[in-house]
Amino acid sequence: MSSRDIVFASVRRALGVTGAEAPRRQEVDGRIAGHPRGVIPQRAQLPPAERLDLFKRMVLAAAGTLDHLQDAAVVPEAVAAYLRARNLPPALLRGADPRLADLPWHLQPTLDVWIGASDGRQLVGLSHAFAGIAESGTVVMLSGPDNPSTLNLLPDYHLVVVQAADVAGDYETVWDRVRAAYGPGEMPRTVNWITGPSRSADIEQTLLLGAHGPRSLHVLLVGEPG
Repeated sequence: MSSRDIVFASVRRALGVTGAEAPRRQEVDGRIAGHPRGVIPQRAQLPPAERLDLFKRMVLAAAGTLDHLQDAAVVPEAVAAYLRARNLPPALLRGADPRLADLPWHLQPTLDVWIGASDGRQLVGLSHAFAGIAESGTVVMLSGPDNPSTLNLLPDYHLVVVQAADVAGDYETVWDRVRAAYGPGEMPRTVNWITGPSRSADIEQTLLLGAHGPRSLHVLLVGEPG
């Protein structure tokens, strides 16, 4: 038995069940199929332009930074400018996302762009978000070779491209989009919801950025809402 099997067997034994009981399985299947929705805050139920403005304000309120770009073609230029402004080396690691691969990186010949998952030695990571969420300024990342989860966690500086058309008002809308993208019974290995840079105030209530992940989150918002 695997460690997982042992843990579940212990839970079932403590509850006095086997896991095969028809009523219990029906209850679980019904909940999974029904996708019960959580509370949806009213503040993000806005027209597209106002929703995008709220997203931008909430990113900044969460200690993130943001550039609003009119076209994805200027992302490499914006990335290079971000690195220069912070006196960072002109190098970054990105995933294999075709939307990032199609960008005109050749227009920034001094920028060293690597592809793959992070091993913790890279200072800057670049990802493409599945969606943004206006109610909290959150970016939603789906794991996989296109956007490895290690890029969300290991580099000190995390840059995230978000299409304005992909900014939803609330969490539940994005969960619906994830289910629609993957189909019934399927999900990516992880879905990471990132709101601002990593932080902690566990020690003497002193806020420390970069406690459990990147110390800086920079959003590259592209285009206008659809």
